[in-house]
Amino acid sequence: MEKLHSKGLNHGAPETDGITIRWAGHYDLVVGLLSKLAGGKWSPAQATLELAGLVPGEKVLDVGCGTGILALAAQELVRAAGEVHGIDADPEMIAVARRKAAKAGVDLDFQVGLIEDIPFPDDQFDVVLSSLMIHHLPGEDLKRRGFTEIRRVLKPGGRLLVVDFEPPTEGPLRLLLGHILGHHRMMENDVRRLTALAEAASFTEVEVGRTSHRLLSFVRGIAGQD
Repeated sequence: MEKLHSKGLNHGAPETDGITIRWAGHYDLVVGLLSKLAGGKWSPAQATLELAGLVPGEKVLDVGCGTGILALAAQELVRAAGEVHGIDADPEMIAVARRKAAKAGVDLDFQVGLIEDIPFPDDQFDVVLSSLMIHHLPGEDLKRRGFTEIRRVLKPGGRLLVVDFEPPTEGPLRLLLGHILGHHRMMENDVRRLTALAEAASFTEVEVGRTSHRLLSFVRGIAGQD
């Protein structure tokens, strides 16, 4: 696989105003437990790939890749002719993702990087994915910078797909989640608010909706011409 060259990468934890998960060693366990609680149906990676429409040969970036669950699954779809790269703000997450890729014998590029300063040149990717990460960005300004950076590294006509947690606004499930999560920022997440940010970053055909999982919503769009 031909590797992209990154710009000025700090292999330690970079400074960011975003919220970084610091429990990489337990992340997959938590995801597995959530899946069991949801009757085996909680799979953000699967919900994302169902909408991504990846095809062999595409070059993909997973922003906020965590332990590499989505990126590894995406590589199976783009196959040897394609490329998948993953960035995450937490070096421990990247270390886990790299170990997974090595164990699977898969040639993936995982590196430390921020959504507001994506470590790749302009116009590099056919698709940029992000799953369960955007709600970690407090404030509209940081999200706006993130969408602008994603547009920068996408080729004109490239595809953006963001999938994130969106709780029900009322009803028993809302009460249950509130009891479990308390005042966690996830409880106030509204993916529909991302539509304006995507459009402001020169994405066209922007749409928002629910995924196949009732607690996950998406926003997607096409990178407009410069």
